[in-house]
Amino acid sequence: MNRFQFVADHQRRHGVKRLCQVIGIARSSYYHWRATAAARATRAAADARLAARIRTVHRDSAGTYGVPRITAELRDAGHVVNHKRVARVMRGIGLAGLRLRRRHRTTTADSAAAKAPDLLRRDFTAETPNTRYVGDITYLPIADGTFRYLATVMDLCSRRLVGWAIADHMRTELVIDALPAARRTRGSLAGAIFHSDHGAQYSARAFADACRAVGVIQSMGAVGSSADNAAAESLNASFKRETLQGTQNWDSEREARLAAFGSLHRYTRRRHSHLGQTSPIDYENSLTPTPATLTHAA
Repeated sequence: MNRFQFVADHQRRHGVKRLCQVIGIARSSYYHWRATAAARATRAAADARLAARIRTVHRDSAGTYGVPRITAELRDAGHVVNHKRVARVMRGIGLAGLRLRRRHRTTTADSAAAKAPDLLRRDFTAETPNTRYVGDITYLPIADGTFRYLATVMDLCSRRLVGWAIADHMRTELVIDALPAARRTRGSLAGAIFHSDHGAQYSARAFADACRAVGVIQSMGAVGSSADNAAAESLNASFKRETLQGTQNWDSEREARLAAFGSLHRYTRRRHSHLGQTSPIDYENSLTPTPATLTHAA
């Protein structure tokens, strides 16, 4: 029990002076505590209201948002709040965002395959949507010891996930299937750069043919350097962190696919630190004028 509250509860019988002496607090401190009781109650009520809003945002993000994104969400909703207060309230109610997990390597370089030049040179930015893309593969672990594999295509300007494919294999068809999905989203990919690592899937002749078919210019980072495809790897790390949420695997393939589908669709509305806590869709909608090559298909 709070010592000040103890004095308040027993002062009529024993007196403030005696109680303060017995439990070792200054009378001035007790009187200050009593004088500020109304302010504390008001602050506690405000924190309770804020906690309720935080729980809603955290739940709507599938438990993935941490302090920065929740703060941004609350501010956009018209609430005047700073990140320190959000952090304090989140600690008090036991909520937190998700942390990065170690990445499992899914691509192996083919030393005999043709290599595309590195057109990005670790510059993972773009002034206009639909001009620079990155792609990568990540694995989806199933409880029976098998895996499903996810290939993604992300726009470097808006960080929008425009295409993906899931399969029970890591053959070249997996990364090829993600390209038409991206083209359906954008309408056209003609003239855009697609950057990847030197994995055998991306350096295969069939994938080069698929890139030419949609008008994409291939780019590849250095062999064995994750930093040369950091933006795509960051996307996959976020995806794994937000879907597995600390567990080791999914119980079934169906569960893994449903989780992936929901997360990948949410990603277009998810706040992104690179965009100043704006979502990819909102960022693209804010661009004026909208580029003629950009469409907003689902």
